[in-house]
Amino acid sequence: MELINGIVEAYVKQFSSPVDVLLTENEAFTLSTHEHAHMHSGSFQGKLLELISKMIKPSRVLEIGTFTGFSAICLSKGLTEEGVLHTIEIREEDAAMASSFFKKAGIEQKIKLHIGNAMEIIPTLKESWDLIFIDADKVNYIEYYELTLPMLKAGGWMLADNVLFHGQVLESSIKGKSAKAIHAFNQHVASDHRVELVMLTVRDGLSLIRKL
Repeated sequence: MELINGIVEAYVKQFSSPVDVLLTENEAFTLSTHEHAHMHSGSFQGKLLELISKMIKPSRVLEIGTFTGFSAICLSKGLTEEGVLHTIEIREEDAAMASSFFKKAGIEQKIKLHIGNAMEIIPTLKESWDLIFIDADKVNYIEYYELTLPMLKAGGWMLADNVLFHGQVLESSIKGKSAKAIHAFNQHVASDHRVELVMLTVRDGLSLIRKL
């Protein structure tokens, strides 16, 4: 299902600031070489992540799902001078690629890359987060949310990607375990009185969640 009108998308990109040269390189490399290139955030969403981070000015950021490092670099641009971004990737090959781009960007000292199962790694991170970005396996979104929300500071922010899941959550009969999991996650967060949120129709859907 086409979620965004192509003409509208081209227009908004025309009147939005582009990402920097390194991010453009990362995007081009990922789209041309990665077998799961559809997982890439894209330049328009990347700029949105960058601006959100710059508005929040976080000192501690947690990203669940590094992929090739594009979104981590975007989110790192709003970090305070002493800020650190922790990012978790289960695939060693993707983590290695992300690490190489972190070094190219000169931000390897501000990013802590963890390789392995996020469910096991997150409890070992003794941090209070200002900003959390969930963009990993969809079937565990609720688990990631519940695991990290207590670690999110009051007034802190959480972003959840792919909340429209290719339009499959809009079907009258939702099929597929990932689509069902995302729909359940959307229902779960919408009914959670600990937060307030807005779902943005950017790319594949992005929920902006604030902890009360």
